[in-house]
Amino acid sequence: MESGSLRSRHSSPHDKTAGSNEYETEQIRGIETSAETSLHRGLKARHISMIAIGGAIGTGLIIGTGKALAKAGPGAILISYSIIGFVVFLVMAGLGEISAWLPMSAGFTGYASRFCDPSLGFALGWTYWFKYIILPPNQLTAAALVIQFWLPRDRVNPGVWIAIFLVLIISINYFGIKFFGEFEFWLSSFKVVVIIGVILVSLVITAGGADGHARGFEFWRDPGAFNSHFGSSVPDGALSRFLNFYSTLVTATFAFLGTELVGVTVGEAQNPRRTIPRAIKLTFYRIVVFYIVSVFLVGMIVPYNHPDLAFANNASTSAAASPFVVAIKLAGINVLPDILNASILLFVFSAANSDLYIASRTLYGLASDGSAPAIFRRTDNRGVPIYALFTSALFGLLAFLNVSDDSKEVFGYFVNVTTILGLLSWISILVTHIWFVRARKAQGLTNEMMPYTAPLGIWGSYVALFICVLVAITKNFDSFIPSLSIKTNYTNFITGYIGIPVYLILIFGHKYWTKSKGVRPHECDFYTGKDIIDREEEEFLAQQAAEKAANPNRGRSFYKTWVSWLF
Repeated sequence: MESGSLRSRHSSPHDKTAGSNEYETEQIRGIETSAETSLHRGLKARHISMIAIGGAIGTGLIIGTGKALAKAGPGAILISYSIIGFVVFLVMAGLGEISAWLPMSAGFTGYASRFCDPSLGFALGWTYWFKYIILPPNQLTAAALVIQFWLPRDRVNPGVWIAIFLVLIISINYFGIKFFGEFEFWLSSFKVVVIIGVILVSLVITAGGADGHARGFEFWRDPGAFNSHFGSSVPDGALSRFLNFYSTLVTATFAFLGTELVGVTVGEAQNPRRTIPRAIKLTFYRIVVFYIVSVFLVGMIVPYNHPDLAFANNASTSAAASPFVVAIKLAGINVLPDILNASILLFVFSAANSDLYIASRTLYGLASDGSAPAIFRRTDNRGVPIYALFTSALFGLLAFLNVSDDSKEVFGYFVNVTTILGLLSWISILVTHIWFVRARKAQGLTNEMMPYTAPLGIWGSYVALFICVLVAITKNFDSFIPSLSIKTNYTNFITGYIGIPVYLILIFGHKYWTKSKGVRPHECDFYTGKDIIDREEEEFLAQQAAEKAANPNRGRSFYKTWVSWLF
């Protein structure tokens, strides 16, 4: 039985004695209290903190920055990654304010339904689930491609690696949230160590420590900070520089997607009112250090017009596609490409693992919110939503389509689809936060009464919402440029925007079917179920205090002593 779990208050799911019946029979939409449907709160503060940053660090940073650099130049990608990084923090802060007040089992699907509009919650939940059932097969395919850096496909069929990794991620998710949290924590910690190593190597190369050539801002001057060539149909100059810069906003968005997954973990977080805001604050600083610094340095060690960088952009998902490997080779450093390739393999595996977790918990949240069949609410004795897990895992079999070469193009389109679905999720979270703040102000809930408030408040969410909507609408503007082939324009347009009509159909279709209406500020329900969360928090803090009193030296773990300072 998990410490701090909602079910820890119940001696039996069928107990009818006084004191437990109140919770067993109470059905609160989005908050599960039944032993057959509640999750276990097995994620500690360190788990939440590292899973949050681990969700953002991936191949989008190690590999995706190469295409962005070649497309727009070092100055452009520094600006675009900074803008989207700021937007991500605002999304996270808004989500943190809501989840710290009422950590619901249904996650941000439940928040949208309760504080804004049930139809928005329905659309947000299903589009988010669509996104995360597409991602695992993509990640599994990427893992097979990474291994081809050492073993070509003519020696070992990629389907073998896909099958092995699929079984592994299902098993890790199946063995309960404590096992998953610990496993993902150390994988995410390894990601952070790798990024820190990449930053240090980049600094050494920049300063000339590798080959005696101190580069400094040499490549910012020649060939320049901004690429002036966009395409044959657009003359070189200021317009081309702007279009190149704008196109990298999409690359930056894809790189940051997944940071919001901390909102999915609230139903399994210990003392979420403390751990969620802390994870959000730390995520902001890590975004600045890991993303902005890495992007800044890669622009100093590789010129955007170098032919090796163009070759890397045509490579697969392995280390050969990384701009950092290009820089390492240019500096004459051996062995590191193999080490980085092994790191990328673990990055991809970790991403597939957490993507399956998010998919299963999103489907569980939809069921908890009443927007999916009730069977997906059912959990086993480890608190795992078993039916939601295996239903989501079935879509991982799509990765076997990539055993044949001719289907890889299809999965490239899926990446385009996930970007628009991710943007729509951010938009929904921001709209929910705006409605939440309006409602709490209408009902007299001041900032001092909140466990956590977004630093820039409602206006920060308005700014982030404007940027997200702008990027979502214009993200595939190059589809309208005649210089590209008709087939490329057509497929880019369809995959780039198909998420928008699906999202709108889900919202208005739900409204038509259920006759639901938006939540008015003065009618917003801030308190139903809050007493359950309050009592759970009191029990958890009392238990912690008792354990500390019994063992004053407890808490100085290996992580806190030797590792946490690094992160």
